[in-house]
Amino acid sequence: MIKSILSFTLFIVTSTLLFSQQDIPQDYFVNPLDGQLVLAGSFGELRSNHFHSGLDLKTQRREGLPVYASAAGTVTRIKISHYGYGKAIYVTHPNGYTTVYGHLQKFCDEIEEFVKNAQYKKESFEIELFPKKGELEIGQGEILAYSGNTGSSGGPHLHFEIRDANERPMNPFLFGLTAKDTRKPTINELRAYPVGENASINQNASPVSVRLTQKPDGSYLAENLNAYGEIGFAIGTIDQQDLANNKNGIYAITTAVNGQENFEVTMDKFSFAETRYLNRMIDYSLYKDKRKRVQKLFIEKNNPLSIYTKQVDNGVLNIGDSLSYQYQINVRDYAGNNVIINVPITGKKETITPADRKGIEDYVYSDQGYTYNDGKFEVYIPKGALYEDTFLNLRTEGDKLTLHEDLVPVHKNIAISYDLSSYNEEDRDKLYLGRIGYKGDVYYSNTRIKDNKLQISTRILGDYTIGKDTDSPIVKAVNITKGKWMSKYRYLKFEITDLTSGIKGYRATVNGKYILLEYDPKTKLLTHDFNDNVVTDTENNLKLIVTDNVGNNTTFETTFFRKSAF
Repeated sequence: MIKSILSFTLFIVTSTLLFSQQDIPQDYFVNPLDGQLVLAGSFGELRSNHFHSGLDLKTQRREGLPVYASAAGTVTRIKISHYGYGKAIYVTHPNGYTTVYGHLQKFCDEIEEFVKNAQYKKESFEIELFPKKGELEIGQGEILAYSGNTGSSGGPHLHFEIRDANERPMNPFLFGLTAKDTRKPTINELRAYPVGENASINQNASPVSVRLTQKPDGSYLAENLNAYGEIGFAIGTIDQQDLANNKNGIYAITTAVNGQENFEVTMDKFSFAETRYLNRMIDYSLYKDKRKRVQKLFIEKNNPLSIYTKQVDNGVLNIGDSLSYQYQINVRDYAGNNVIINVPITGKKETITPADRKGIEDYVYSDQGYTYNDGKFEVYIPKGALYEDTFLNLRTEGDKLTLHEDLVPVHKNIAISYDLSSYNEEDRDKLYLGRIGYKGDVYYSNTRIKDNKLQISTRILGDYTIGKDTDSPIVKAVNITKGKWMSKYRYLKFEITDLTSGIKGYRATVNGKYILLEYDPKTKLLTHDFNDNVVTDTENNLKLIVTDNVGNNTTFETTFFRKSAF
C-alpha cells in the first residue's frame, strides 16, 4: 500500500514538472505590484458560472498602488465598463502572450489622456478601444496604471491574467510567478453519487455525504461505503497561502482505484468559451440549496471541459457485488502541498427506492427544443440549454410564471414572452419582466417589446412576473448646491438611484458642453473630474439627465461657480 501511494505521488509531481517545462517562458513576466505576491483569489478558482481566469492580488485594502507592466509590450485593448473588470488594460507581448490588468482606479498619464480623449469624442464613460500597433508602447516595470476597485470587484485588488496567443487564460504560476505557500489544502466535504441506472450507495439512489476522519499524518480515512453499480465522487476543497487567509481554489486533483489512476483535473489553462461548463462540473443544486460548492471527480454527459488531463471511464467507478475497492483522492496546490483521502468501498447490491418526482410533469430532453404555453406566457427552452434530460415544474398563475427552481443549471438562454394584448398602448412602455426574489422583490430583466409581447432571455430558473415602473430615478447632489463656489473642489459628485427597474443611462452638460461622468454602481456615485478642464467658465449651468431601464428620466439643473481657468 505504501509503495502504491509513493508511486501515485511521484506520478503527480512528475506530470506537473513536465508540463511546466513545455515551452512556457520562465522569468519572462514579473510581479505587476511591489512586494510579494499575496493572493485574494487563485487561477481556476470556482466562481459563479465561471472559472476565475487569473490571480487576484491583494493591494493592502488600498487603491492607487502602482501597477507595473509585467513584461514589455504594446497596449492592444482598453475596456471600461460599470461591471466586469471595470477599468481594464490588455498588453500584448512580443512572445505572443497577453497580460490583463483589471479593476484599475486609473491609467498612467499617457494612457489616461488617450482614453479621456476617446470618451469625450464618444460622449460615453463605458468604452472599448483597440490602439494601433506602436501607438501605446510600454516597457517592463514601467507604471501602467494604478490599482482600484472598479467593476464587479468586491474590494480593492488587482486582477492579473496571462493569456496565450489564442486568448486562453493560463495559470500565471506556470511562468515562474510564486506566492509563499507551505499550507496544505483544506477538505470541507466529500460526497458520493450513484451514477448508473441501478446504482446505490448505502441503500440510497441519491447522493450521500461521506464521513471523514483525519489521521495523524494529515490524510483522511472515509467511512466504509456499501455500493453497487456505477458511482462517482465529488469534493469540496479550498487552498490558503501563507500570507493571507482567503479561501482560494486548488490546483489539481488526481484519483486512483486500487492503485490505478483513473482521473485528473488540473488548473493550467482553459478557454472562455468553455468556462460556463463549470456548472456541469459542480453539484449545482447543492450549491444553490446549501451554498456548498463541490466539484465532481467524474465526467458526465455534455461536459467538454479541457481541464481534465486524465480519465478512465470518465472517472466513474463500476462497483461489483461482493468485491472490495480502495479509492484514493489526492488534492494538491501548485506549491506541491497535498492531502490524501482514502475511501474503502465494499460491493453490495441492495434494494433501493426510486426518487419521488413530486408531481412534476414536464420532461425536457436536453437534445431537443421544448415549448411551453399557458395563459399569457410562452417559454422556449432551446436544444442544449440543459445538460441532461430533466423533469421541470412549469406552471402559471395569472401574471406569475413558475419556471421550476434555480436548482438546475442552464447553459443556453431560455426565451420567455408575455402577451400584452390586454394592456393599453400607453401603459406598455413602463412594463417589464423580472425574476421574483426570495423576499418577493421583482428584479428587472433586460426586457424588449416585440409583436405585442414582453420578451426576455434568461439562464436562471425560478419565478418570473410582470412589473411596472412609473417612478423616475432619484438624483441627489453630494457636494454641490445652487450658487456654490466649487473652485477648491477636484470632483463634482452625485448619488443616483432607481428603486424599480434600475439605472440605464446618464448624461450631463455644463454650459451646453458635454462633461464626462464616472459611474460606480456599488456606491451609486456619479463623479466628474474638474481636471478634465472642460469646465472653464466662472458661471456654470449644469444639466444632468438620468434615465432608468423603462425610459423614466429625471433632470437635475443648477448653477455653480468656479474661478476661471483663463
